[in-house]
Order: sequence, then structure tokens, then C-alpha cells
Amino acid sequence: MTKLDEKEDKKSSNENEKKIVEDEPTIEEKLKVTEDKLLRTLAEMENQRRRSEKERQEAFDFGGFSFAKESLALLDNIDRATLSFKNDETLKNNKDLDKVLDSIEIVKKDLVSIFKKSGIEIIECINKKFDPNFHQAMLEIEDNTKESGTIVQEIQKGYMMKNRLLRPSLVGVSKKRQEKEEKK
Repeated sequence: MTKLDEKEDKKSSNENEKKIVEDEPTIEEKLKVTEDKLLRTLAEMENQRRRSEKERQEAFDFGGFSFAKESLALLDNIDRATLSFKNDETLKNNKDLDKVLDSIEIVKKDLVSIFKKSGIEIIECINKKFDPNFHQAMLEIEDNTKESGTIVQEIQKGYMMKNRLLRPSLVGVSKKRQEKEEKK
């Protein structure tokens, strides 16, 4: 190997070393990449914390949702029983009927109080505009005195639980009476 060859070998090895050094990221670049990864990890951890807090709060708020939905039948049955007692001809002459009805009314008030404490509220719907998010139309009633689509009858009460629909109101909705044209 001649001296010229040795110089060329050293020169090419120096160039290779320079290329390797140039391809390797600097400490500042490594620091920036590491900082970016750290910030992304911290952001993801914060997002996870918020998600789990929201899920925990929803579980606390709506954990009894199914129980509350099933309990609405108790209130419906109390209303039916009261109506049945009031409409029964054989019981109307009974002097103790008022005591029974008062007792049933006390139970109903207690149940309604428990519902309110749990965030369960009745959906007010009579004379309101029909909203399929809160109401379920069961029938249409011809009525020219009301605007079409106005709720004129409530068949079954609807309920909300903390701004979430528990049960829709079953309603009758007004529609304009169509006048029949006579043919000549």
C-alpha cells in the first residue's frame, strides 16, 4: 500500500465518521424529542383521569337508573288504585273510604319525595309542543282550537332523571280537523 493509498483510506474513513456523526441526532434534538414524549404522556394521563372521573360521576348519578325506571310502576299503580277506589260504586258509601284514600295519598307523597331527592322529575307536557325526545304519541285528536302538534292529553306521565330521559310521556297530540268537501 502506498502513501497515497493510505491517505485516501484515511480520508474516506474520516468522511464516513463525519457522516455517522452528522446522522446521529444532537443532544438538543434528543432532548426535544424526549420533552415532546413527556408532554404527550402527561396529556394522555390527564385525559384518562378526566374520563375516569366522568365515568365515576355518571355511575354515581345514574347507578340506580334501572331501579328508578322500574319503581315508576309503583307510582302508576298507586294512581290506578286511587282512581279505582273513587270510581267503585260499592265503596262510595263506605265511611272508611276517605281514610284509605288519605293513607294511599301519604304513601304516594313519600314516594314522590324520594323520587325528587334522587333527581327524578315529572315531564310537564299538557299544552306543550310535541317533542319526540320526551314524548311518545299514542293518538291524534282532532282539535281546531289548538295548534297542530300540541299535546292535549297525557295517557301516562313521563319522567326525567337528572336531565336524562327515564320514561317518555305517552300523549295524545292535536291535529287540525279536515273538513270534508261536498261534491255537487
